[in-house]
Amino acid sequence: MRKKKAGTHKMAEVARRAGVSLSTVSRALAGSPLISEDTRKLVRRVAARLDYRVDAAGRSLRTGLTHTAGVVIPLTHAETQHLSDPFFLEILGAIADELSARGYNMLLAKVTQDPTDWITSSIGSRRADGVIVIGQSLHHVALNALSDADVPLVVWGAQLPDQRYASVGSDNEEGGYSATQHLLDQGCRNIVFLGDAAVPEVAARLEGYSRALREVNRPRDARLELRVQFGSDRDTAHRAVSSLLDANVAFDGVVACSDVFAMSAVQALIERGLRVPADCAVVGYDDIAFASLTTPPLTTVRQNCREGAKRLVDNLMRAIGRERPSSVVIPTQIVVRASSQRERYRNLPSIRAKRVSGSTHGRERRRRPG
Repeated sequence: MRKKKAGTHKMAEVARRAGVSLSTVSRALAGSPLISEDTRKLVRRVAARLDYRVDAAGRSLRTGLTHTAGVVIPLTHAETQHLSDPFFLEILGAIADELSARGYNMLLAKVTQDPTDWITSSIGSRRADGVIVIGQSLHHVALNALSDADVPLVVWGAQLPDQRYASVGSDNEEGGYSATQHLLDQGCRNIVFLGDAAVPEVAARLEGYSRALREVNRPRDARLELRVQFGSDRDTAHRAVSSLLDANVAFDGVVACSDVFAMSAVQALIERGLRVPADCAVVGYDDIAFASLTTPPLTTVRQNCREGAKRLVDNLMRAIGRERPSSVVIPTQIVVRASSQRERYRNLPSIRAKRVSGSTHGRERRRRPG
């Protein structure tokens, strides 16, 4: 009893110094979305200075909450994809930071089948209060069913027809459109698309690519739409671009659905003695941390993972609190670097191309695409 009174007294001191009520302190330390981010930060700073900690076990007994959030990555479409993928690392790190700021732990899983069993068992066994799903994969119908059953979840992904669960995601169609439009503005006319349209986000990017071509009366060319799956080995995009060069298919631009795909495409081009961007301009997707450090630095479509993580966790807290979460579409931004500035670098020699073409690889210099 004395320990409880001491805790209550210290909580009251936190409230006094922060200039808020006891209930606000309680909600702020529990990560409630009803409390503004500024107030949550203030209360946490004061609590840290006073060395005040919430009794997690006691709080769990009182509230029935575990203060753990499940994060599941369904990879039915790409079973071999690793969690070490740079985009996964970036968004998972941002989600972990947001959950930690709300006093939540993170329970992480990768599944290669329908995630329904993992989600329902995690919540039913009180291992998690709610779940964030990273990507719909092939499970749109199953996620709708979970939402209909009032399972507290929110999905990172594209907005799809007849969707009944809340999603947070980038404007993928606009991202694909802006990447393609940028290459058209650089004088590209035969533009390769690298990605797997079986994935909802990629399908939206392909629609944006197609819309940009329609606007300039460029027909789609099935030979230039290359299915490259996430999770395939890193040489798959390299081989796809190389196969076009081997077949003498003309192209002068590449829109890749990930920065890793784009980097592989650049490597394939320079190995054939082609100049990037002068002979072929390349745009990636995600703006991972080292996209600006490649040679040449990579133009890419930036997804705002920090904003996405904040919206995901906000929505999850609402769902856990039995409030209705809402879907959010986050704008993308094209970040222009050297890999796509074709007109600017058209007359510059490619040092790397010269080195490769003069090496012992034994590869004959191919004619320039386009």
